[in-house]
Amino acid sequence: MTQATQSDSSRQTSIDKTAVTKQVAAVGVGGNVALSAIKLIAGIMGNSTAMISDAIHSLSDVFATAIAFIGVRLAERDADATHPYGHERFECVASLMLGLILAGTGLAIGYSSIETIATRSYASASAPTIVALAAAVLSIVVKEGMFWYTRHWARVLNSSAFMADAWHHRSDAISSVGALLGIGASMLGFAAGDAIASLAICVIILKVAYDVMKDALNNMTDTPCNREFERKIGDCIEKVPGVVRIDALRTRKFGNRVYVDAEIAVDGQLKLIEAHEIAEAAHDAVEANFEEVKHIMIHENPA
Repeated sequence: MTQATQSDSSRQTSIDKTAVTKQVAAVGVGGNVALSAIKLIAGIMGNSTAMISDAIHSLSDVFATAIAFIGVRLAERDADATHPYGHERFECVASLMLGLILAGTGLAIGYSSIETIATRSYASASAPTIVALAAAVLSIVVKEGMFWYTRHWARVLNSSAFMADAWHHRSDAISSVGALLGIGASMLGFAAGDAIASLAICVIILKVAYDVMKDALNNMTDTPCNREFERKIGDCIEKVPGVVRIDALRTRKFGNRVYVDAEIAVDGQLKLIEAHEIAEAAHDAVEANFEEVKHIMIHENPA
C-alpha cells in the first residue's frame, strides 16, 4: 500500500468515526430532551413526584451526552508536543464527569424524597393519574432502546465515555421502572409509594455513578489489564520464532488503550541485530493482533 493510499484510508476511517460520534450524540441529546419534556409534563399533570424526579434525571443525561461527545472528540486528537502520548485519557475525564453528574442527580432526588417522607407531605398530595403511569412505560421502552443503541456504538468505537453514557440511559430506564411501581402503588392507595420509589431511584443512580467513576479512575491511574488479556499477549509473544521465554510482562491502561512492557529471553549467542529482529517481530505481532494496544516496549535478555 502506498503512502497516499494509507493516508486516504486513515482519513476515511476518521470521517466515519466522526460521523458516528455525532450521530450517537444527536440521538442521545434529542431523545433525552424529548423524554424530559414529556415526563415533566406528565409528572405535573399526573401528580407524580417520582415522574418529576425521573424527568430531572433524563435532563441530566442531556449534559452527560454532550460531555461524552466532547470527551470522545478530544481523545481522537493525535499526539502533540503537550501530549506526546496522545489524548486518550480525555475520555476518562469525561467519564469521571459523567459519574459526578449522576451522583449529584441521585443525591438531589434522594434529599427531596427523604424530605417528603419525613414531613409526610405525601399524605396531602393527590394520587398520581394514568398520565404519569403511561409516561413511565414510554420512558422504560425509549431509554432501554437508547441504552442498547449507545452501547453498540460504544463497543464499536471502544469508547469508555459513550459506554458511561449508555449506562446513563440504562439507569434512567431502571429508575422509570421504580417510578412505574411507585405510581402504581400510589394509585392503589399507598400514598408514600411515589416518594419511596424516588428514594429507590436515588440508590440505583448512586450505584451506577460509583461504577462509572471507578472505571474512569482505573483507566486514569495505570491499572493493569486483567490476567486473561495479559495471558493472550504472552501467548502471542511466545509464538514468535527465537523467543525462548518471557521474563516479565506488564500492562497499563491509558484511557481506552493499553501500553505493554515486556522482557523476553533470546539466545545469548545471537548478534545484537539478530536479537533486535526477534524483539521487533514480537512487537509487530502484538500490535497487529491486539488493536487496543497503543504501544509495546520489548527488552531482550540473554537466555
